[in-house]
This record gives sequence, C-alpha cells and structure tokens, in this order.
Amino acid sequence: MDDSFPQPVVVISGCLDFEACRYNAQLIPFDLVGELEPFVRYVPICPEVEIGLGVPREPIRLVQLEKSNCESGSDPEVGLVQPATGVDVTRDMLGFSSRFLSSLDEVDGFILKNRSPSCGIHGVKVYHGPESSSTAFRSPGLFAGRVVETHPGLAIEDEERLRNYRIRGHFLTKLFALAALRNVEKAGRMSELGRFHARYKLVLIANNQSEMRALGRTVANPERLPFEQVMAAYREHFGHALRQAPRYTAVVNVLEHGAGYFKDRIGRREKSFFRSQLQRYREGRAPLSAVASLIHSWAVRFEEEYLLDQAFFQPYPGDLMSVSDSGKGRARRA
Repeated sequence: MDDSFPQPVVVISGCLDFEACRYNAQLIPFDLVGELEPFVRYVPICPEVEIGLGVPREPIRLVQLEKSNCESGSDPEVGLVQPATGVDVTRDMLGFSSRFLSSLDEVDGFILKNRSPSCGIHGVKVYHGPESSSTAFRSPGLFAGRVVETHPGLAIEDEERLRNYRIRGHFLTKLFALAALRNVEKAGRMSELGRFHARYKLVLIANNQSEMRALGRTVANPERLPFEQVMAAYREHFGHALRQAPRYTAVVNVLEHGAGYFKDRIGRREKSFFRSQLQRYREGRAPLSAVASLIHSWAVRFEEEYLLDQAFFQPYPGDLMSVSDSGKGRARRA
C-alpha cells in the first residue's frame, strides 16, 4: 500500500470478481479488482439482487414504454422487465437506485458491469417490447443511468473499457484525484485547495485548458466566497475537466514542456532516447507512463521540486501501472 495516495471509495458491480450473483449464477473474473484492492475501499453492489431477484434468475431486459402524455419529439421512457415472468421491476430498480445513491456519504468512482440492463453505462439494448427480438435503441441500464445523473463528475467506467490501458490510466488518474479532492474538502481550508490545484496543474493543462483557467479563477476567489461554495464550484469544474481522456497532442505538449526543464542538463543520448519514446507514444505503441517516468527520473536526479510535486508524473500508485491491453474500448486518437 502506497500511503502517499488517498484511498478512493469505489462502488463496483458485485458480479465483478466479488460474488456469483449474475442471472446465471456466474462470477465475472476481472484482474483489475485484485490489483486495485490494496489501494481502494470497495462497495460491491448487485442492484438486481437488492430488489429481490434471486440467483440464478430469469434474465431481465430494458424495453421501450409507451408515453401517455408526452410531448412530441421527447425521448421514449425505458422500463425494466422480466419477460419469462411478466414482472415489471422498473419502479423497484428506480427506487433502490435513488435510496442507495443518496445514502453514499463518500464515493469517488464506479466500476460497473458492461451491457447489463441494470449496470451498463451505455450501449445497452432497449427492445421494442418484452417478447420482441428487435432493438429500438440503446441506453444506459436503469441503475447506471441514475449513477451518471446523480454523480456526473465522478470516475465512472465499465470493466470492458477498463481493459484498455489508456482509458484505465485516465480512470485511475481521475479516481485518485477525486479522493485527494475529497480530503481537501474535509480539511476545509482554502490553502489546501490552492495546493491541490497547483499539484494538478499539468494534469488540467493536458485535459482541458479552459476549465483549468476557470478553476484558477475559482481558487483565486476574488469575491471572497465561503469555502463550501468555492469547493462546490471547484468540484463541478474539475469533474468536467477530466470528463474524457486527454488528446494525445495535448499530452505530448505537456511532456515536451516537462522535458524542457532539463534541456541544458541531460546529454545527447538521453535526449534522443526521450524523443524516440515520445514518438512511440504518439503512435500509440507505448503508454504515457513510459515517457512520463523518464521526466520524473530527471526531476528526481536534478531535484526539480515543481515537477516532483506534479501529479501528472505519478497520478496513482506505481503498482497500478500496466501496459496490458485488450484493445477493447480503445478511444480514437486525436
């Protein structure tokens, strides 16, 4: 356990390496669960079991519902039914989701089951009816949809996308940042928020420069607003800034900026090796950590305190660094 990092709180679908609670009584192996376990506090949950569906159970599915008094052009409602029994569990799932999510005092992220009618974050099939074989459209699962609505700024992913190292790296960066920000909120001091903002400056530059500037203005607090109000605004903008993985071009700019601190202190061969690794990153043949670790090593050697304090070069515990990649969920390069 790396004590220099805060401990994030992660709500996770119980079927992901915790309990054989899927409709077919299966457990889904997912290596990241064990890798993360020493560093996070898990809150495993199976919404389908929580609303009284047994294990094993007949499958449930999302269906398109008719609207009796809907405005023209509005989105159709989505229901959750069990075709084999004819039972409609829509209200039960929505009620549980509201109760559970409102009960969470501390949470930094969610890892949810891909394509599940309850936990799928996106792309879940919505059928024309309980017995229909045709898909009307795709939607989040009922539980996952409420997660995204109520906690939009948190680190939220499904297990399939997390098998892609770039997506996983961004998720972990955001997860540990939000845990650190939660500690700042507990401390209740503007000085702590200022230190947090300074530490995440390069992360913010890589992700969203306009939001970084907005966050800087929030921390400056020229109106002398109460800490709670400033914190709420900062959290909202920070979550938006890290909503998506950064563009390759923006990350390359940050890496080149960091390397610039050592242009007169490293030799020709080191510079050449850095450029080759940077090119490999540009081409998607090397992870960010392979290049960032070079700059971090120079910062250690030359005691460059500004860079040593930047979360960009070590955003989460080193034991979680990995280049394994299924290729699934791969984000398009920009």
